[in-house]
Amino acid sequence: MNLGIVAAFGYGILALLGGIIGYIQAKSKVSLISGIISGLFIIFAAYCQLQGQSWGLSVAAFVIGVLVFFFSIRLAKTRKFMPGGLMIIFGIVTLVVILNQM
Repeated sequence: MNLGIVAAFGYGILALLGGIIGYIQAKSKVSLISGIISGLFIIFAAYCQLQGQSWGLSVAAFVIGVLVFFFSIRLAKTRKFMPGGLMIIFGIVTLVVILNQM
């Protein structure tokens, strides 16, 4: 298992848990749905890469890139570091690791 797969699994779990926490704290159904969908999609893509599918990390990188874009917009609007800034930082680090492994 290479570092790109581990990073994708980690970010997928972070997105999944972030959506659940967003729902618990702010009662945001949008956070819950988007966190679960994006988190599971990233985890599935990382699992597919682990099983030998060459497209897995590409799909994970695309979904993470979309999340970084949307969290950047959210951070610009709210000016609050949590959760947008944290997800941007982890997302960029994950993208760098994934792109390095590709």
